[in-house]
Amino acid sequence: MKIAPVCLLNCNLLLGSSIASALLLLASGVRAEEPKRPTEPIVLKDSAVDLLQVSDAFDGVDPFDLNLSLSFEHASRRVQLYRELPAASEEALRVNRKGLKVARSAANTERLIPKLQIGLMVDLALTIKLPVILANNQRLDESSGGGATSPLATAGLGDTQLFALPFESPTRSGIEHLSLGLDFGLMNQFRTTTLLNWVIGIEGRFNVSEPMHACNDSPEEGQVRCAYPSDINRNGQVDNLGSSFGSLAGEPEGSSPAGGQKPGVSRGTNGLEVHTYVSQRIDSLEPYAGLSALLELPVGASAYDSKGFGGTFAERPPIRSTLTAGVAVIPWEQIEKFQRVSFDFRFKGTLVSRGRDYSELFDALGSSTATSIRNPHFSQYKSNVNDDGEVDINQPSVIDPESDKVYFTGLSEVSAHGIFDLSASFSWQAGSYVKFDLGGAANIIQGHQITADQSCSANLSADISSAGPCKVNTETSSNTLEDWRATGSPNPNYRASINAPGQRYRVATSIGVSTWLNASVLF
Repeated sequence: MKIAPVCLLNCNLLLGSSIASALLLLASGVRAEEPKRPTEPIVLKDSAVDLLQVSDAFDGVDPFDLNLSLSFEHASRRVQLYRELPAASEEALRVNRKGLKVARSAANTERLIPKLQIGLMVDLALTIKLPVILANNQRLDESSGGGATSPLATAGLGDTQLFALPFESPTRSGIEHLSLGLDFGLMNQFRTTTLLNWVIGIEGRFNVSEPMHACNDSPEEGQVRCAYPSDINRNGQVDNLGSSFGSLAGEPEGSSPAGGQKPGVSRGTNGLEVHTYVSQRIDSLEPYAGLSALLELPVGASAYDSKGFGGTFAERPPIRSTLTAGVAVIPWEQIEKFQRVSFDFRFKGTLVSRGRDYSELFDALGSSTATSIRNPHFSQYKSNVNDDGEVDINQPSVIDPESDKVYFTGLSEVSAHGIFDLSASFSWQAGSYVKFDLGGAANIIQGHQITADQSCSANLSADISSAGPCKVNTETSSNTLEDWRATGSPNPNYRASINAPGQRYRVATSIGVSTWLNASVLF
């Protein structure tokens, strides 16, 4: 009878002790998720992946972030160029299925990239970048394997040659573009441990320097280094058109001034890039993935500033869509001292759509002296009306000499292809204010055509009077204008000497390498 009160007392004490312990553990867990008090120290809580690092402001006891970095990059690439040949030619029977070897392109680029990231609000940052190309060099040499390159590899129409080997482009340098971007962290695992890291962003790329123009660094005597596209004989003078231009004979070649151009360095476009990336830190690993896309629009006074795009299949620069995936490995860090060592292993796959772009033959073809390339094409066709005021049913559409003249600038239609990057980098954050990055990458570019313009665009609604060569005769019993049917719109950028089947150029699959070194100051 005396045992019950003792047991009851002991049981109550045991139960109370258990509840108290549970409350202490719960309180400890709750305190771990509570916001830091102003008196608590700041610790390193950023992602180890540069793509997800967002400077911010008004973040507790850290009211402002400003990161300043400077990167140096070196990239080099070697690629073999080929040319198609007519299937019936004897030469075509002696070459492999890739085509006739033309030249081997070697390109090197050194780039300096200052970058400033300013925190505007919590997980919201403004990024400013100004990539500067210190030197860009490209050279075309005889293909390896011995023997001179076949004349068919560089032949134009008739007896003219499109370019001669070796060919060297000028050394280009200057500001590549100005980049302004916003990055916003939708989620932050380091604030709420149950969430992922998720960043979305938008970036505008603005042309602020001279666009690239086709140049020959060793021009023939009497020719300028970087002639205007309308300077047919490349002598730096505004000459009059010859008798071969019919009713236009005696008129000026074009509206460009006398003299030459500068080589330029920018792409001559304004771009818009959007991206999104996610990651999750799991112990010493942080896997991540993301998507991005880049859309470019040409600016005036560039190689894109050509009229008569109506019949061009792809009249704008390619759209580049990229998938990124990788993992950051953090073998060591001391968050209270803002110190970290990490390794980043990354894969990037980019789909480049069909479009007009700079190619390995931009300078060589754009500075060619071959009349089949340099003579202008007219941008429009018109009805072929005879002296009786009726349309000629045998040839209902002819060139309109009053339309704009379209000159070849060196840009060409490039077929769709893939680019694959495999990279590895090392990052060392030495403290609160300093960080260093060192990395390298292998860059694989899929083989593709680089002169892929088509003579006609697929425009079945085109009027027969403006169809030019893009028409067929249905050959009905009657011989009337209705026998003709338009199959598309003429492409004034089409040049048969480089775009016709059996004349097109292509590049083989190639591997380039790049390395970079980055130093950052963190405020």
